[in-house]
Amino acid sequence: MVPDPAGPGLRRTLGFRDLVVYGLLFIAPMAPVGVFGTLDAKSHGAVALVYVVATVAMAFTAFSYAQMVRVVPHAGSVFAYARVGLGRGAGFVAGWMAMLDYLLIPAVAYLFSGIAMNALVPEVSRWVWTAIAVVVTTLLNVWGVRAAARVGFAVLAMEIVVLLVFVTAAVVVLVRDGAQRDLWSPFAGDTTFAFSAVLGAVSVAVLSYLGFDAIASFAEEVTGGSAKVARAVLVCLVLAGALFVAQTYLVALLEPLSSAELAADPAKQGSAFYDAVDVSVGTWLHDLVAVSKAIGAAFAALAGQAAAGRLLFAMARDRRLPRVLARTGAGTPRVALLVAAVITLVAAVWAARRDDGLDHLVSVVDVGALTAFTLLHASVVGWFVVRRLGGPVIWWRHLLLPVVGAAVTVAVIVTASGTAQVVGAAWFAVGLVVLLAQRGRVDTGEPDVRAEELPPKGPGAG
Repeated sequence: MVPDPAGPGLRRTLGFRDLVVYGLLFIAPMAPVGVFGTLDAKSHGAVALVYVVATVAMAFTAFSYAQMVRVVPHAGSVFAYARVGLGRGAGFVAGWMAMLDYLLIPAVAYLFSGIAMNALVPEVSRWVWTAIAVVVTTLLNVWGVRAAARVGFAVLAMEIVVLLVFVTAAVVVLVRDGAQRDLWSPFAGDTTFAFSAVLGAVSVAVLSYLGFDAIASFAEEVTGGSAKVARAVLVCLVLAGALFVAQTYLVALLEPLSSAELAADPAKQGSAFYDAVDVSVGTWLHDLVAVSKAIGAAFAALAGQAAAGRLLFAMARDRRLPRVLARTGAGTPRVALLVAAVITLVAAVWAARRDDGLDHLVSVVDVGALTAFTLLHASVVGWFVVRRLGGPVIWWRHLLLPVVGAAVTVAVIVTASGTAQVVGAAWFAVGLVVLLAQRGRVDTGEPDVRAEELPPKGPGAG
């Protein structure tokens, strides 16, 4: 492998458990809390089935990540994969679109944390809580990926404990008092079943999974090789899917309102999870979940900020962004992390000071990631099928699954809000301008790949 021209590389200190912790932190084990009511209303009550279908849909993307991380075990994730599979221009576009997602998802998470803390301590403005969350988690990230992983593991353990408390309390109530809905309704719906309604809800539920891909951005900091990263991506998705299905199944059985009633009153959808817990279990569990969400959101942002810093680092090392972002300190991309933190801080505090700030942020966070996912699937086809540089072509693995995955991500982009599509298109256009401005002055050498991933030489190779 060609040495890193930017100087010292990233330090290899992460293990398999650390990768899974980062992935689950970014996703958040109780991510469905905020969107449960919306999904229940859209799916006619088949909310658990929505997450089953969403997990299967995202599995195509996870599988493509697992394919490409073995080819390019570098920081930068989809940026690095599109470089080798589709060319440097496409790689820049993939990284540029992923950047929109990686910089704004942490801002949304920080804002969630600020809102939750403001609800608990209303004397302190939510923008102050938001800023505090940014500063604390940034210090942990700059300290080093290993230290952040240790603290993140403790926070994740707390979230899992709270989730287990919720599951236990819900089961006790269901055994004692019975369910509000039929036991199969979270899979079959509480009115008439319509798979089209389930698919419509999947386009929203997919957003709960954004972040599992961040694991791939730590490929240069893992001990034991890229196979460990590939396995962590798949394991993280399966664990998140199981947690999402279990909690939405239980809360759907506790929900006192029907899906039709939630659909008729959108104002009740956002608090539907909390309201069901309040009515069936008690306020104490409501408060416990709220505190867990406040802390968990901040550390979801920590994982997102770490991934954003590594994306900026990788693009700068390839001379696609200012070279200063490729500097490292003690094996950590500190300059890139600080730049990502400043951008996230500005976006999060701006949104925290506006009544409609959350709506503006949430409406655009998905388009960048989904566009990058689409280019990821195309990269698998480009590397293995078109360029035939990954050994013998396995058609179901290298063509069928990536094409289906790309169809899923494109479908979700098409169903996104008009605002999200406009912002995504504008960001894409700016990226093209930047790309054109760099023509003629960027190193056009081939990106580095793992030697063992190249096909054997001689008769029959490829």
